[in-house]
Amino acid sequence: MRGEHFIPFRRTDIVSMCADQLPDAEREPFHSFATMLASLLHHRFHARIEALKDAYHPFNPEADTRAVAPLEAKERLAAQQRLEEELAALARAANFTPIDSADLERAFNEHSLLKVRLAADRGAVTKTILFRRGESTRTRTIPTWWGLRRKTVTFTNYARVLVYATFRDAEGLRESEIERLPYRPGSTIIKLFQNVPRDDLEMVLPNVKIRMRRIDKLLIGIPALVSGIVVIVTKLLASGWLLLLLLAFWLGLREEPVVLNKTGLISVAIGLIAFGAYVVRQVTNFKNRKILFMKALSENLYFRNLDNDAGVFHHLLDAAEEAEVTEVLLAYHFLRTADGPQAGRDVAELDRRIEEFFAQRWDTQVDFEVEDGLRKLRDLALVSEDAEGGLRALPLDEAQEHLHRVWDDLFVSAQPTPQR
Repeated sequence: MRGEHFIPFRRTDIVSMCADQLPDAEREPFHSFATMLASLLHHRFHARIEALKDAYHPFNPEADTRAVAPLEAKERLAAQQRLEEELAALARAANFTPIDSADLERAFNEHSLLKVRLAADRGAVTKTILFRRGESTRTRTIPTWWGLRRKTVTFTNYARVLVYATFRDAEGLRESEIERLPYRPGSTIIKLFQNVPRDDLEMVLPNVKIRMRRIDKLLIGIPALVSGIVVIVTKLLASGWLLLLLLAFWLGLREEPVVLNKTGLISVAIGLIAFGAYVVRQVTNFKNRKILFMKALSENLYFRNLDNDAGVFHHLLDAAEEAEVTEVLLAYHFLRTADGPQAGRDVAELDRRIEEFFAQRWDTQVDFEVEDGLRKLRDLALVSEDAEGGLRALPLDEAQEHLHRVWDDLFVSAQPTPQR
């Protein structure tokens, strides 16, 4: 299986991995270079999260601050579009991959590890966007045959799943209907989950409802049918016959009146009570089984939920920062330590070296975005390029000095112009 762009190591571990390949005299300067690089990129990402928070505020169902002025319909639509673009860009920077509609339909149709059948009320949602990261193959032992046997299943697992959903406005709904809704009409929710099996993707969607599987219907229906026959034969047959005769007399289908004595009345009462108790018991069984399924679903979501709404931005921002610093460090380190006259010209060779480093040294399949890493190095002016297109990473001491100058310039330019 081809690896993902996501590199499953912390930034500090990547720094140590690279530093361990350097001579002793270069290790401390390399750590200092990595720290300055992380600080500079952190400053750049700060503006992104502020833009996201501003775009999300009109749609945040949990906002505890007031809006100064309500948005017009056109402004609201533009803000929604800006929010979606900013969120998608940050998710991609954090190496999340979009989940298409085919993956979602497969989750609804295929066998689920969670023994619950779910259906989504898609009419309540105007737009849903899903992203995932960290695909892996796992195995789990699950009970079968009502716990009498166990079997091992292999499934695809997503380490992170990001959900974005916008609910319909309250247009056409009565006030009483709005109060019963579990969401605020016109709001937008953003949720982040962990360790979601691919075939159970539907459980992270908003407004999902429990549906009985065929086996569950049989488990409820067959005992209900058997006990119903017993109740009819033993309790309701005699009293039911009397009731039928009475009904026929009242409808004019029978001329001879029906005489009900005390024994007949007691028989009818017992039959009706027994039948009523049977109906109540079956309804209760159905509700109890549905509550059991809802409990299983809520427990799964409780332990998988990482963050909600505006809090998700900070998760994504941290992941995007880690990914960007990691990609720049790897591209810089392997370009600077490349050997041979063509080392800085063959981009494919640089890509191969980085991916082999993770595959051979750390037993991890990674699809490194070498072009993206080199683009960021160019943006930071950490590489030089000759007339023939050959790339050369700046020496470590020059790279440190350059980042220090860039950092200082940020605050010099931010200072207000003195008044005369």
